[in-house]
This record gives sequence, structure tokens and C-alpha cells, in this order.
Amino acid sequence: MTEVRGREALLVAFERLFQRAVSKLNVECTPEEREEAKRNFAARYDDALRLVEQAELPELPEPTLERMETAIDELSPAAVAAHLATIPLAMHVHEALRQIAVRAAEQKLLEHLAQQTDDRYGGN
Repeated sequence: MTEVRGREALLVAFERLFQRAVSKLNVECTPEEREEAKRNFAARYDDALRLVEQAELPELPEPTLERMETAIDELSPAAVAAHLATIPLAMHVHEALRQIAVRAAEQKLLEHLAQQTDDRYGGN
């Protein structure tokens, strides 16, 4: 049997942890919903998955996956609700931080250009 590496290793781990979360929440998912969840995960973390693929990282060790499953098992309903409430806020904060970074880069560029102005002839 070949060892699963890189991107595929993380997708296999996601499927296993997704199944554990589905069990924890006591919900039913169709095979199509499972595939959609996997596609959404892959799309959301595409950059990271590409880096992992290039590094050819091995699959997650079994004890690591077991600890992750245990963490899912130990989540209280309030903790699950908190995680769900955090998702849209995290997306909003991420966008706000991106806008702040763009503005900071624009400001740095303006400062850099201003420092390079030619003042040999009495310029401001």
C-alpha cells in the first residue's frame, strides 16, 4: 500500500475529522454533502494545500489524528455554537485586515515616492 502524502493526506484527514464531527453533532450527511464539504475545504485552503503538496509532507500520524478526534469529542454544545458564530466574524476580520494591509502598503509607496522627489532646484 502506498503512503498518502501532501494534499491528499490532508484531504484524507479532513474526511476522517469531518466524519467525527458529523457523529458528534448527530446529523446525517449524504455522500454528495460530504463531497461538497471536502471540495469547500480544498477550495478554502487551496494555497496551503499547494504548499503542503510541494513539500511532500507525509500523512498525519495516527496519534495526532486521535488527539484531533478527541478534541472534537470533548467539544460542548456551547463550544460548537461559538465556533459557528466565529466563522462569519473571522471572514469579516480577515477582509478588514486585508484592507488595512493594502492601505498601509499604499501609504508606504507614497512615502517612498515622496522621499525620492528631486529637490535640487528648490522643490518642496
